[in-house]
Amino acid sequence: MKKTSQIKLDLEQPKIRLDVFLAEKLDQTRSQIKLLVDGGFVLVNGKLPKKSGDQIKGGDVVEIKKESEKKETEVLEKKVKRKKIDLKIVAETSDYVIVEKPAGILTHPTAAKENDTLTDYLLEKYPEIKKVGEGEDRPGIVHRLDREASGLLVVARNQKTFLHLKEQFQDRTIEKEYTVLVYDNFSEEHGFINFAIDRGDNGRMVARPIVKEVTLKTIRNIQPGREALTEYWVEKNLSRFTLLKVKIHTGRMHQIRVHMFAFNHPVVGDTLYYNKKLIKKNEPKLDRLFLHSAKLCFVDLFGEKKCFVSELPKELKIFLEKIK
Repeated sequence: MKKTSQIKLDLEQPKIRLDVFLAEKLDQTRSQIKLLVDGGFVLVNGKLPKKSGDQIKGGDVVEIKKESEKKETEVLEKKVKRKKIDLKIVAETSDYVIVEKPAGILTHPTAAKENDTLTDYLLEKYPEIKKVGEGEDRPGIVHRLDREASGLLVVARNQKTFLHLKEQFQDRTIEKEYTVLVYDNFSEEHGFINFAIDRGDNGRMVARPIVKEVTLKTIRNIQPGREALTEYWVEKNLSRFTLLKVKIHTGRMHQIRVHMFAFNHPVVGDTLYYNKKLIKKNEPKLDRLFLHSAKLCFVDLFGEKKCFVSELPKELKIFLEKIK
């Protein structure tokens, strides 16, 4: 019986981080992969990698020791102490629930099987959503918000509503508006960012500028990526910051954060997409993203347009007062 399983990368495979590659292949989080690499359960071309973020390329052979299954199980079964949160229900019908997700909590579990997510709290209050949706880890969940973001989410209470809402998201008829604080000021009061979004070699999402005209000179500059469109309006200039109203016309992963970072206006509080030069030592600290889902509109099963709004959380209001 073999004690390892092997994965050989296609020769055409461009360079990619080991943890990103294995996370996709094994359907696990990068944190889980790091534990396996640090534990010596992963080999690249017969050798132990220095770290989980090492680059691998076409033709490389990645081996996963069978002993890692025990370690993997330990990670998946690890229990997380449940936080106490004040979950605000904005609206409730027999078809859906509108909830305000607080910052610091996942919308739904990842492959690590966390038991401290928004869906865990929702299942306690609305057990019927358990069989709604496309997977047991995402009961009733049609869309999501990043862990450190907050704001409005709609959760379907039956499959008919789930499919109805999903279709609106796919057709891009759902209206989503966000309140976002970014670094630096804008030259235009209103604008669009249309950079395509793709996953970079380091595992982070990246924005790819669009080359409008394909010529012999520009063909080498054309980048891969999925269409993404973000619209913004300047609400207020605050010293070195700008408060924006943002509407996303597509739903790419980390879309607002990636687009603002590429536009040289990173979101305040972002620890993944940030520019050190813009962060001053004496500025107030914010232990979360300044990104809040403030408005959500959709059409219900009866053909009526429903809109919901959410005020800025207290900690974001306090931060705005500090930077005036």
